Amino acid sequence: MGLFANAFTWWNGASWGTSIFSRRNGKEVGRDEDGNVYFQHRSDPRRRWVIYSGSNDSSRVPPGWNAWLRGTIDELPEAALPARRSFEQPPRPNLTGTREAYRPDGSMGGKGIRAPATGDYQAWTPE
Repeated sequence: MGLFANAFTWWNGASWGTSIFSRRNGKEVGRDEDGNVYFQHRSDPRRRWVIYSGSNDSSRVPPGWNAWLRGTIDELPEAALPARRSFEQPPRPNLTGTREAYRPDGSMGGKGIRAPATGDYQAWTPE
């Protein structure tokens, strides 16, 4: 992408306007493992936002940071939440539209054949 890729667009990172507003009025409070940057307004700490690293998809925000953004927790996730337990899987973004999306048997993108109907269904016919 060229120099002007984010001049007026918002769907692949922050536009210039959002970046300028964030640097001028916000205080960077942290970054997550995906590179998303989290801000808090300098004069009103209840105003919080994120600048995504890559496409703007809120499902890419980890649960702890999501709780902080929504005001569920006041402290940063590292201080307010316990460490991830060994049996917990890392969060995954929404996979809809990707090759890893769930596709049940019999669907156009799925494997296998759909199980036959069990006979408990009666088709509606107009009278």
